[in-house]
Amino acid sequence: MTILLALALSAAPAFAAAPLAGAPAPEFSLAAQDGKPVALKDLRGKRVVLYFYPKDFTGGCTLEARGFQKNLKRFAAAKAVVLGVSVDTAESHKSFCEKESLGFKLLSDPKAEVSTAYGSMMEGRPLSARNTFLIGPDGTIEKVWLKVEPAGHAEEVLAAIAALRKPKPAK
Repeated sequence: MTILLALALSAAPAFAAAPLAGAPAPEFSLAAQDGKPVALKDLRGKRVVLYFYPKDFTGGCTLEARGFQKNLKRFAAAKAVVLGVSVDTAESHKSFCEKESLGFKLLSDPKAEVSTAYGSMMEGRPLSARNTFLIGPDGTIEKVWLKVEPAGHAEEVLAAIAALRKPKPAK
């Protein structure tokens, strides 16, 4: 029995832990819905809202995307770029963006390399987990949300950005 358990555990896929606030954000370059690559290094100087989600055209994912779209002007005013990531193809992302009139980039991670680097793969399923990372202008992770509830999440991220932008009180 012990040998079988050991074999089963050794065959289980290893899931990376999500990087923590204060850590450097893992670098990436992925194709967006327009087929053009988006690289984290090219976004230095801006905050990046990097949200992972399971699948285009599904209920929770659509609700979450609509929340970000509804608040897109507020994110732009806060000098923040919104990027969604899933293992769906760029073509699927293009159709999803067109159907939902999304004005931000959805990145295709078909090999799940970026989702894995951010500890955002569902255990036992080949889908990205619903996690969000707020990356600061210097490339450091400022805040992490795991197992996100789609409703109201965009507002939650905006509140965190507002709190981070407030000047620190003098000591």
